[in-house]
Parts: sequence; structure tokens; C-alpha cells
Amino acid sequence: MKFKIIKSNKKFSFYKKYFLKFGLKEIFEKKNYKKRSINEMKVKVPYEPELDDLFLLHNYIIKYKRMTVLEFGTGWSTLVMANALRFNFIKYSYRIKNLRLNNAGQLHCIDNEKKWIKKTKNRTLKYNRFINFHYSESTMDLFNNRICTSFRKIPKINPDFIYLDGPDQFNIRGNTYGININHKDYMPMSSDILKIEHFLKPGTIIVVDGRAANSRFLKANLQRKWNYNYNKINDQHIFYLSETPLGKLNERQLNFYFNK
Repeated sequence: MKFKIIKSNKKFSFYKKYFLKFGLKEIFEKKNYKKRSINEMKVKVPYEPELDDLFLLHNYIIKYKRMTVLEFGTGWSTLVMANALRFNFIKYSYRIKNLRLNNAGQLHCIDNEKKWIKKTKNRTLKYNRFINFHYSESTMDLFNNRICTSFRKIPKINPDFIYLDGPDQFNIRGNTYGININHKDYMPMSSDILKIEHFLKPGTIIVVDGRAANSRFLKANLQRKWNYNYNKINDQHIFYLSETPLGKLNERQLNFYFNK
């Protein structure tokens, strides 16, 4: 099996049946959620779940047997990815004992908004064993002399799946050359993945939710052999690290991901 991007444009009934099968009834509990809109500087009420995006995240993790997830941001995605990780850990824990996966079954999410971490913690209590929350300020920075943002602290893990949907661009500290991106005509421009790129192992998957400018920034600055695809239907940017294995351990890990 080779890596292929996943697309989805199903009806509500399909998604409801799928998520309920995995015990994710929380997604369908009616709350005072709001729809995404343009030019919102500050958001006080959580966005409603976007079922197609959540379905894709869940599918990527399960289909390609991901075991360690790094999430930039928190939200509904945290709940769904933790559920998928738990499924994988229960199903495959006996098969990964001889692999270099020392954080197997762990989702590490990092956010620069304490209120969203708190809300997500309350929503994901039954997945406490699988989720590690990290708060860190995000600051203006430079990467290859290009203006961008960076978290001050990144979790010490080597993920096989990365989901980029943060930080909040209107809560970035400091400035670079007098610029801060807390302006409606700027856009997110995270560089954190670029800084850890050379630690990532072949087979790593990165999913970026929208954030077209940030995705193009990553594509222009990543140095290794990444396959890039844009899923226009679901507005997702997908990167797959398509390199030869680093050694025997990494080769066994790739065989685990892609063989039944």
C-alpha cells in the first residue's frame, strides 16, 4: 500500500453513522457553537465541528496506523484524533514493541490560548491517558530571513502525524522588523515544522487545515523529499515524507504503516 491523500464530501448521515460507530457521540450534542466567518479578531464561542475535516483526520490516523500525533492548536480535532489513536494503540500495541515508537498512543497538542486548552480538556476527559496538553506563547520570528511565527516551546516527541491548525494569529507576541501578524490582511505563518524537519522520519504525514499561505511557506522551505498535494474539495494541504528508510528500524516502521 502506498500513501494516497483522502478526500470526502459525504452527507451528514454518513458522518454521523461513522463517528457514532467509534463512540464519538460528543460531536453531535447540540451546543451554542458558531460557524466560521471572515475577519474575526477574537472568538469567544467554539466553532461548530466540521465533519468532513474531522472524518479525514480520523481516517488518516487509522488507515496509515499513526501512533504519535503532534497538533498545533486544539479543538474538535483533538477529540477525534485522540479517539483514532486509542483505536490504533489498542489494536496494534503488540506489534510495535520492536519499533522505535517511545511515545506510541500519545497526542501532544500545543496552543497559545489557555482558554481553548481548558475547553478542549473538558471535552476530552475520557481520553486523558492519550492526550498531553502544552501551553506556549507564540512569537514573531525569522526563518531563512523570512518573517514568521514560532512557539517558544515544542513538545519533545518525534511524531509520525502532524496537524497544523494553530496558533491563533491574533495572539502572537512581539514583532519582527516592526511587524506583527495581528492584522486582518495578514495570515498565519508558522515555522515550527521547519525547525524540526530533519528529526522527522520517512513516512511522516503533515496535514494543514486551510492556511494556504502558510502551506506554501512550508513547501518553499522544506528541504527534504516531501510529496505535496492540495485537496481542493476539503481545503487541506497534505505533505508526505517520501524518502528511503533511515535504517532497519525505520524500514520496519514503514512496513508496519503500509502492510496489513
